Amino acid sequence: MSLLERLKAEIAATGPISVADYMSRCLHDPQDGYYATRPALGPDGDFITAPLVSQMFGELIGLWCVEIWIRLGRPEKFHLVEVGPGDGTLMSDLLRAGQADPGFLPAAELWLVETSEPLRERQAERLADGPVHPQWAWSLSQVPGGFPVILVANELLDCLPVRQFVHTDDGWVERLVGLDEDGSLIFGLAPVGTAKGSQGEPGSGMILEVSAAQEALGAELGAMVVRDGGAALLIDYGRAEAEFGDTLQALEKHEKVDPLARPGHSDLTVHADFPTVLTAAQSVGAAVGPILPQGAFLGRLGIEARVQALQAARPDKAELIHRQFLRLAAPTEMGELFKVVCIHSAGLEPPGSETPV
Repeated sequence: MSLLERLKAEIAATGPISVADYMSRCLHDPQDGYYATRPALGPDGDFITAPLVSQMFGELIGLWCVEIWIRLGRPEKFHLVEVGPGDGTLMSDLLRAGQADPGFLPAAELWLVETSEPLRERQAERLADGPVHPQWAWSLSQVPGGFPVILVANELLDCLPVRQFVHTDDGWVERLVGLDEDGSLIFGLAPVGTAKGSQGEPGSGMILEVSAAQEALGAELGAMVVRDGGAALLIDYGRAEAEFGDTLQALEKHEKVDPLARPGHSDLTVHADFPTVLTAAQSVGAAVGPILPQGAFLGRLGIEARVQALQAARPDKAELIHRQFLRLAAPTEMGELFKVVCIHSAGLEPPGSETPV
């Protein structure tokens, strides 16, 4: 049976499921889940991420990691961690840039946190000849402690499931996935009484998204940097302020499709809730930086200078490099919608977080 058929049978037998449960099944079902069986990244796949736009992205993140290591006092050993490493492009570019300081890579113990077997295979292939041998973990909790951590996660939060609540004249109801009279998947509503959120007073019909998984990750990252020292850099599209709205979307071949149409065949995402993630990290004692637009963050790291250097080295690619820069940093592209935040240990001032002079 396909995932769609199994979901229909289960809902018919036991009742509607939450949007969070539906997302988890669609993305991670062992038999038919999108990431478990058919993740498709890149121009010929379903979506493209910043590392696949240009090498500049991963290189600048690599230089950010080197500077964090320097500001930590150049520890002789630290854990370099990427959560959700995609096809390994970001880490490959990061490690190449890490050679800028001869002490950085020899001190790094590389951990990749990945739940997708197909992506693990692609990561292993891409990093096979790299300067640091990776180790894999199924969850962040499997990464050992005891040493400072420098962690990067690009487009991870948007894959974590959310529950959706709708405010009506009669109170809050939860949006669920059920069946219509013809046996097709459909969104429905069920009363819940109250819903947790800090978005202010809602109007009728407003949707509140609550992600226990995003909140838990913020607390886990905060506890990690408090325990061992270091910093975690999160990059994703999402909101810098608490707000209402339905952000669930499904992508196939770079086009938005009906999220209920083909479970397991499309990538399901939601907007990252950065305020909740940072509040969770602070609740366990971590420090946090400002929520910055990706364009502003890359600008603080010197992307303009990197553009000029690449164009000087490859004048035949100057126009392409300029287009890649705009894709990453322009407000109408990824520059504003994508945000960057840092969770870090007390006393550490991460690069890019400083107020520009």
